[in-house]
Amino acid sequence: MPRPPRPRRPRADRTERPARRSREPRPPATDGPLLDLEVERIAHGGVAVAHHEGRVVFVADAIPGERVRARVTDASKDRFWRADTIEVLDASPDRREHVWAEASVARAPEDRAGGAEFGHILMERQRALKADVLREGLARFAGLDRAVAVEPVDAELAPGVDAGFGTGWRTRVRLHVDDEGRIGPFAARSHRVVPVDSLPLAVGELQERAPLGDRLPGSRFVDLVAPSAGDAEMIVDAPAGGEGAVVREIVEGRTFQLDRGGFWQVHRGAAATLSRAVRDAVDGDRFDPRAANLDLYGGVGLLAAAVADRFGETVRITSVEADERATDHASANLADHVGARAETGRVDRWLAELEASADRALQARLRAATVVLDPPRSGAGREVVERLAALRPAQLVYVACDPIALARDLGTFREHGYELEELRAFDLFPNTHHVEAVARLGAIV
Repeated sequence: MPRPPRPRRPRADRTERPARRSREPRPPATDGPLLDLEVERIAHGGVAVAHHEGRVVFVADAIPGERVRARVTDASKDRFWRADTIEVLDASPDRREHVWAEASVARAPEDRAGGAEFGHILMERQRALKADVLREGLARFAGLDRAVAVEPVDAELAPGVDAGFGTGWRTRVRLHVDDEGRIGPFAARSHRVVPVDSLPLAVGELQERAPLGDRLPGSRFVDLVAPSAGDAEMIVDAPAGGEGAVVREIVEGRTFQLDRGGFWQVHRGAAATLSRAVRDAVDGDRFDPRAANLDLYGGVGLLAAAVADRFGETVRITSVEADERATDHASANLADHVGARAETGRVDRWLAELEASADRALQARLRAATVVLDPPRSGAGREVVERLAALRPAQLVYVACDPIALARDLGTFREHGYELEELRAFDLFPNTHHVEAVARLGAIV
């Protein structure tokens, strides 16, 4: 619920423009030592892991099993260094020409566009590497020995997307503007703008709309948005959240309204993929339509609608979201479900009030409840997990965009009597290291 780190919905009290980011670019490190490295595995975050004289080296643009020549860019830590691949000495059979020429190792590292760090890897191997990171995270942080395959997006849900190359899927793109007015993405691991001639991850409408090669002196950024209902738009220096400008998204025949700058899944088929996955994850035998069912971090009501669509319009479900504008939209989007409502509130505080309630009937309805939660990239966190566990709902469906945050929260849930029952993962961010997962947890009886 995406999702680089995915931007979450703005707080309701954030009405001013964000502070202007410093334009001073980080000077590229081009004079570090060169190392020949045997690449071992992929770490969380998409960089590869190697060793040099007993020290860990995190190296970008490499694949496990390769031997590469890399330039050290950061030797400030005693325990590890960071490096960029300069030359591939022994290539993996899974290496291909980068889908984004401007991010290729053929470019100097300081000029490589960021946001497609797996673009040099064949799609099947990309998904296998993401599965490895998820499996290792579950073992380390949750004590779980669980393998999972990362599934591609169903082609019928993502028209126009090239599944073989993992291109043409982004419906939202932010480009930045430097002091000279040049437009482009940031360089990888940098706040330095690099002009580009293409945006292959973007949907076709945005590739045509993008002002690549133009200049916008005095501006800060350009947002490109291609909703599924309506024309693609280009917005320069939009206010935070984009309040007042409403777009519509269609998900399997249902229309959702949201602010143009509000949170929405960026892959053309992601919203439908997650809606289906959440519907399928709920154990129907344990679902009680009269219980106090919850959709936490509910946004504009996408997943609450998915549950209600499966179990009927009279299902009781409350969507909780910190952003007041998103809550307003959720109320409208859920209006045809008589048992659904949307409330504005920070999830941790909202749950604390719920836990403190002396209403025994409510407590009983919570114990029978199904809880869906789609927290930000940092995860729900220990406080929220412990409060949820104290309410003892019948089942939880957790949607996660970060495998390590998911694993940490699953570990906390296990401490409090909930076990992982089902887990699926989806490749909603092809050619990047990001992966989305949907997990069902049940209370140990």
